[in-house]
Amino acid sequence: MTAGRYREGWLPDKFSGVASCPAVNLSRVRPRRAGVAASGCVSGQDRRWNHNIHYYPLVLAAVPPGCQRVLDVGCGEGMLARQLAHRVPSVVGIDQDTVSIELARRQGSGGQIEFVRGDFLTHPFPPASFGLITCVAALHHMDAAAALARMSQLLASGGTLVIVGVARSRLPGLPWDAAAVIANLGHRVTKGYWQHPSPAIWPPPHTCRQIRALAGETLPGVRYRRHLLWRYSLVWVKSAS
Repeated sequence: MTAGRYREGWLPDKFSGVASCPAVNLSRVRPRRAGVAASGCVSGQDRRWNHNIHYYPLVLAAVPPGCQRVLDVGCGEGMLARQLAHRVPSVVGIDQDTVSIELARRQGSGGQIEFVRGDFLTHPFPPASFGLITCVAALHHMDAAAALARMSQLLASGGTLVIVGVARSRLPGLPWDAAAVIANLGHRVTKGYWQHPSPAIWPPPHTCRQIRALAGETLPGVRYRRHLLWRYSLVWVKSAS
């Protein structure tokens, strides 16, 4: 596995019941206050787009009713955490990258969000302390088996885990990649592309098939779905028993 900056590939995806962000000229988007970035396409204030942001609506649609506390694993500069704060009273974002966490704290949400610089696998969060755990394009930065087990441990009974991840394609998945190239071009033409400031890893260590099998072993009943734009999702509701 080689670490380093990379340009993510190209494509759009439409998932049932969730709308994409509208097209916009990024040069005309301005924060509401000087020095403070707006909070994402769902709130209507921040129209940045990339392959990860494209799937934020999928994550937000999975917030369980009455959820009081959410953990965003690999939160980066905090865009998703800020969107979650519109729906959940208490949000915790954790990331190991110092620059990303500093950016997130500067764009904070009035004390409603706590941004933690640390290792999600070892940080002393109490077990079963979150009603929702989210993780977008971060699972491949960690030991996936250990991370999934840790998420299961931290999730409260009846809580929801939502992962949007990146994995390698094999030969059967090449038609997905070809479609992604075409769709990505359309998105980039109309929306531009925001390159996030967080460290990137390429290639991801697992294939889509390996992730699906691993998740199935660790999270009984997990729902796996492959998406365009080189992403997959895992959605799991922890049994109340």
